[in-house]
Parts: sequence; structure tokens; C-alpha cells
Amino acid sequence: MVQGASNGSRLKYQSLGVLVLQTTSLVLTMRYSRTLKEDGPRYLASSAVVLSEVLKIFACTVLVLFENNFSFRSMNQLLKEEIVKKPVDTVKLAVPAGIYTLQNNLLYVALSNLDAATYQVTYQLKILTTALFSVSMLGKRLVLHQWLSLLLLMAGVALVQWPTDLEQKVLTPGSQFMGVTAVLIACLSSGFAGVYFEKILKETKQSVWVRNIQLGLFSFVFGLMGMMVYDGRSVVKSGMFQGYNTITWIVVILQAVGGLVVAMVIKHADNILKGFATSMSIILSTLISYFLLHDFNPTGVFFVGAMLVIAATFLYSYEVKAASSAIGV
Repeated sequence: MVQGASNGSRLKYQSLGVLVLQTTSLVLTMRYSRTLKEDGPRYLASSAVVLSEVLKIFACTVLVLFENNFSFRSMNQLLKEEIVKKPVDTVKLAVPAGIYTLQNNLLYVALSNLDAATYQVTYQLKILTTALFSVSMLGKRLVLHQWLSLLLLMAGVALVQWPTDLEQKVLTPGSQFMGVTAVLIACLSSGFAGVYFEKILKETKQSVWVRNIQLGLFSFVFGLMGMMVYDGRSVVKSGMFQGYNTITWIVVILQAVGGLVVAMVIKHADNILKGFATSMSIILSTLISYFLLHDFNPTGVFFVGAMLVIAATFLYSYEVKAASSAIGV
């Protein structure tokens, strides 16, 4: 009994470590890759999004194969039954796939124009958008402390975006506006796509990995179309792998498998643990941005805003026993 509790506690802390590592490493590595000064052209964000979808499809296919005891025949039959023979269910995923593709491209835009710390705090607005879409689309009810946490969240993000003289030395007003706009649209798309995907998962009993393969296929098509529309000339001239280096490939891999890793460990992480992971990720991003990347000047207003966002995350995730309808993001 004691050993079981000890193993459960160890598993929770391991899950916490994975969540913090994935969230922080992706943001910081992506930020570093978009600000790294090198000879020649910078890598195309649109091509990185396409490649991450290819890797995601491959990873999910391996996981489906594992679920079917490494039987290729069983896996092929399952994929044919769930994807080919259910075209209506498959097409439903085109909506969140298109939105996720847009969101992934926006994250590159955001981290090309904002430091990692400001991005991390501002991106927590996805809690607000997810909550609002959950109420409107899934009919979920929020309790009083959750509504209060959303107000705290908005106040905290507003303080983080408060302009300061120090900030102007690092970011131009135009680049910061572009970065913040990208984050806000990403939060909106994340909230809608996440709730839409949750609704689809609840309506069917299909494997989450099969669903991710369906999502990945549509995302790959949308991403490829976006790459050719916006960066077609560059691709034709220098190829889709222009500007790629080791850091770029790390970003692609982290974006591809990061979400899948989180999906596997999240069942061991309760809402409080997720709140800790978010808080630790914000703190780590702030410290590394200041001491290593040198692209962030902390101010008292920023820290007050960040503390409000962290408090809002914990308050929103706090579960009251009587409030069984509380939602977790």
C-alpha cells in the first residue's frame, strides 16, 4: 500500500518534470532559433510546421502499431475502418486541423517578435478562451472562483503588456504589436480547436492516436498549401530545407512529439500539478531569457502581472468537491 502510494507520487513528479521540460524547452528553443544570427537565409517557419506534422503522423502510427501488438495487418485494418470507411467523421477533423496549422505558424511569428517570458505569460490567455468555448460549445458551467480567476488572468496579461522604457530598447513597437497579435489569435484558435477536438473525442470511442493521425494528415495538407502560398518562391529558389541547422531540427522534433508526450503523461498529472508546471515554466523562461538569451529586461510591473497569471492558473484549476463540473485546461 505504502509502496503503491510512493510509486504514484514518484510518477506525479516525473510527469511534472516532463511537462515543465516540454513547455519550456519548446518555447526557448523556438525563440533562440528565430533570433539566431547566421549567414544565409533563416529557415522557413512554414516548412518546420509541415515537417513536424510528418513526424507527428509517424509517431502516432508507431503508437497505433504498439496498441495492436505490432501487427501491421491489424493496424491497417483499424486505420481503414476508422479513416477510409468513416469519411464523415474524418472530414470533421479538417476544422481543428486547419486551426492548429494556423496556430503553429502563429507561434513562430509570436516568438520571432516577443521574448520567451512575455510570450509564456500572455499565452496563458488560452485558459480564458478555452473556458469560454467550453461554456458555449459543451455547456459546461464555471463556478465563482473560476470566473474570478479569469478576471485575474486578464489583469495579469494586461500588466505584462504594459509598455516600459526598458522594453523599447529590446523590442520595437511594431514587432511587439505583431507578436502580441499573433499570441492573441493563437489563444483564440487554441481555445476553439481544443474544445472542438474534445467534443469529437467524447462523441466517439476511437483511439486518440488514430484521431491524431487524422488531424496530422489534414494539418500536413493545410501546412503544405500555406507553405507554397506564402513561401513558394523561396522554396522553389532555395528548397524547403534552407537555413536548417541542428537547432531547427530540435525545434521540429519538440513541436512534433511534445504534444504527444504531454498527452501520455497528462493522465498522471492533476490540475494542481499542471498549475505547478505552468508556473515553473514561466519562471524558467523568465530566468533563461534574462541570463542566457539577453532579450528580456524584467520590471516590477512584469513580475506583478506574472504573479497574477500564476495565481489565476492555480485558482482556476482548484477543484471544489461540490463543483464536479469544473473544467481543466
